[in-house]
Amino acid sequence: MTRCWHPYTQMSQHDADPPLRIERAQGLFLYDAQGNRYYDAISSWWCVVHGHGHPRIREAVAKQMERMDHVMFGGVTHEPAERLSERLVEIAPEGLTRVFYSDNGSTAVEVALKMSLQYWRNIGQGEKTKFVCLDRGYHGDTVGCMSVSGVEAFRKAFHPILFPARNVPAPYCFRCPLGKKYPQCETGCAVFLEEALKEGDEKVTAVILEPLLMAAGGMLVYPPSYLKEAARIARAYDAHLIVDEVATGFGRTGAMFACERAGVSPDFLCLSKGLGAGTLPFAATLATDRIYDAFLGEPESGKTFYHGHTYTANPIGCAVALASLDLFRENRLLENVAFLSPRLSDGMHSLADLPRVGDIRCLGMVGALELVRDKETMTPLSGTDPVFRAIRQEALRRGLFLRPLGNVVYLFLPQCATAVELDDILSRFVDTLRNVL
Repeated sequence: MTRCWHPYTQMSQHDADPPLRIERAQGLFLYDAQGNRYYDAISSWWCVVHGHGHPRIREAVAKQMERMDHVMFGGVTHEPAERLSERLVEIAPEGLTRVFYSDNGSTAVEVALKMSLQYWRNIGQGEKTKFVCLDRGYHGDTVGCMSVSGVEAFRKAFHPILFPARNVPAPYCFRCPLGKKYPQCETGCAVFLEEALKEGDEKVTAVILEPLLMAAGGMLVYPPSYLKEAARIARAYDAHLIVDEVATGFGRTGAMFACERAGVSPDFLCLSKGLGAGTLPFAATLATDRIYDAFLGEPESGKTFYHGHTYTANPIGCAVALASLDLFRENRLLENVAFLSPRLSDGMHSLADLPRVGDIRCLGMVGALELVRDKETMTPLSGTDPVFRAIRQEALRRGLFLRPLGNVVYLFLPQCATAVELDDILSRFVDTLRNVL
């Protein structure tokens, strides 16, 4: 009997389909209790950047531990947090000048939601309380994040405690809500977003979305032109733009931040996962001076942002993030992603002839296959279909750790992968899919 309750797992199946017991991790590999090794092909839920156990990251942890493990950040500051804030502002899209630390992706988004809402109240527009989001979006599992997400499987048990948000059709090109094809459509689906802000009657506080890649929604890749149009619409209706780069940040899509690929500078930028390099839970929310200044006032003004976390700006987390940013520069990881991404795309597209492969989506170090029952009707294959368990098991047999997402099988690879490693991963992945499908 296990005492562990695993996330996103039906525990009644634990005995029939037990979890993989991992003993150690190094580089791109996970090692089980029998010494078998598996490529960590989904970056341990999308957070590993430099591989597991990188010596520079371990050194940064050890050095910081010698000086200070933790101190509260209320009324206290320290050099690692100050230095990291400067570094983040240097690499962030223009205009993002203030950094608020938290501990995971959900909290990074919660901070942005609360800051946006309070900003309008602080400047005398407290009637602006509505949020607009995308129907395939996912922003975390805390109550606020679930309220502005659209993946119903994660929300349906919790509807009684969610606040209302306006959900609009996502730019899901394979299943276009307008029945059109890109690029002829000219991202016409942005019309749904504009209609929602029009109907918001000037009460919309913010639009929130994941830029270019909607991860938990099915690894949906959409064109930069949609993001650019979404930013224009938010500005036109005097609403904030919250960009959730928890999964897409730190080079995953080929740019340091995905919104840069559309030339978009948001009001809020939410970061986690890659910020801690897959080593420690760590998060940050970046905001503009305009936002920050609205929270300034006398203590009795009521403008203070009453939100915090025990581990806000944890010094060890800051040290890891600083070491990670050094490795980005020294190892030229953005160039590496740019070099490898066409190779990854070619490998994924080599599976286009398989009868159940309905759509292929690639961006940076991410490649995804949406499986269908019938290519002509595009009828989705159920995520509970036995084929997905067969894919997982066959992949493990070939030394590849995968975790399909609904009816999507995907690779989400560390940015540090080499061409040799990528080719080996693709060979195992292709053989797995051809053997099972």
